Amino acid sequence: MANSRKTSMSKLFLSMIAPLAWGCSQSWPEPKQPMAEAEAASRSAREVGADDQPEAKLKVTLADEEIAKAKASVAKGDNERATYLLLRARADAELALALAHEQNALNAKQKAVEQSSTTLDASAQGATR
Repeated sequence: MANSRKTSMSKLFLSMIAPLAWGCSQSWPEPKQPMAEAEAASRSAREVGADDQPEAKLKVTLADEEIAKAKASVAKGDNERATYLLLRARADAELALALAHEQNALNAKQKAVEQSSTTLDASAQGATR
């Protein structure tokens, strides 16, 4: 009877601990896709000219720092933290990309206005002669 009771207690203990052990063994996969997406967004922002504009440069620099932190987290085995860092890095890099596109559009607009003014001035001078 004592053996039966001991066996029952062992089974009860194992049935309570098994789900906890199984839950702890679940791990986050290495964030390869988020890493590639964050790095690609950062590269794109730099190619569009984010380094030439202060606001965009700040965001792309933050993204690069977050990517570096994520790589360190992966090396430590903390893939969950790395995944969240990479989501933020991608968002920062995409914001830098948008800011760079906006500034490029504003620069193109200004250039067009200046060319238009030059053309109008030249036309006006030609008409008065």
